[in-house]
Amino acid sequence: MQDNISTIRSSRHGHVGYITLDRPRNLNAIDRAMAEAIMEILAEWRDDPAIQRILIDSSSSKAFCAGGDIKSLYKTIQAEGPEAAHRNMVVPYQAMQMITDYPKPIITIMDGITMGGGVGLGAHARYRVATERSVLAMPENLIGLTPDAGGSWLLAQAPRPYGLRLALTGERMIGAQAVAMGFADYLVSSEKLEALKTALLSDRASEDVILNRYATTGHTPHAEAFPQAISTLYDMEDMGPHDGLPILLSRLEASDQDWARTDLTTLRSVCPFSLHVTWRMQQELHATRASCDDAFALETRLVLHMISRPDFSEGVRARVIDKDNAPRWSPATLSDVQEEAVERCFND
Repeated sequence: MQDNISTIRSSRHGHVGYITLDRPRNLNAIDRAMAEAIMEILAEWRDDPAIQRILIDSSSSKAFCAGGDIKSLYKTIQAEGPEAAHRNMVVPYQAMQMITDYPKPIITIMDGITMGGGVGLGAHARYRVATERSVLAMPENLIGLTPDAGGSWLLAQAPRPYGLRLALTGERMIGAQAVAMGFADYLVSSEKLEALKTALLSDRASEDVILNRYATTGHTPHAEAFPQAISTLYDMEDMGPHDGLPILLSRLEASDQDWARTDLTTLRSVCPFSLHVTWRMQQELHATRASCDDAFALETRLVLHMISRPDFSEGVRARVIDKDNAPRWSPATLSDVQEEAVERCFND
């Protein structure tokens, strides 16, 4: 039996419900319509005793989900204001939280680009599969936002201080690195994906048994997945961003490592206000030992502040609309960011 709902395809395979994200021209960017479609079918299957597991994948080998539909959000802000855009953003968050808390096992196949909202859809499921083609990242600082879609929580759970670096730089992770950082559970060769999906749709063995049958044996420790010097240069999470960010940049400037020079270039180009907010958010999540639901609640408040500022629209203009990659941030430098303005985002 096959159902077609908006920007997803769904079908039943005996005891398995199967959802395929199907906006390939948009690299499956999630918008309100897609989120509502996902929630509708998950709500139906949640109460259906015949459905015992859910499989979610993509119709595109290029991307599982490249993120939120930021072009649409940009247009909504221009036409209706940030509050209207925020209402549209909250709906995908609800779909992601539904996946997080779903009572039946959900398996996500994060093959290809999986960023931002894609991480929110894929990396909160009970069973998360990456491949050698996977590219995972939370690059929101590049557009004047801050890690959202529950990604802030995943970054806070990652081995410290590697998670802080990924939060600030938005660096892309390949499949093995995503497993090492806790964004995925299994690494499966893309050549085995079709066989894996067939088994998940037809085999009544447990999810762990099936996934282990196809997964690459052994995981790369985080110390081997990334340069070890990261643990020294980024070890300053007890400092606030106003003290820590200048020291971090000085350490990166003094390093002769190629990755450190790349980090330095990135941190000098992304939104200064976003860097401050992202650093503070990681501290907040660590200090409160926040749950994933707590993180979603914090992100939801912060994101309204961020999209109400000029930086978000300017970041989308520069990176996505005009593509001149020359955003004019306000304030323009890290030292010009006012601590009181950052704290208002957390306290208002």
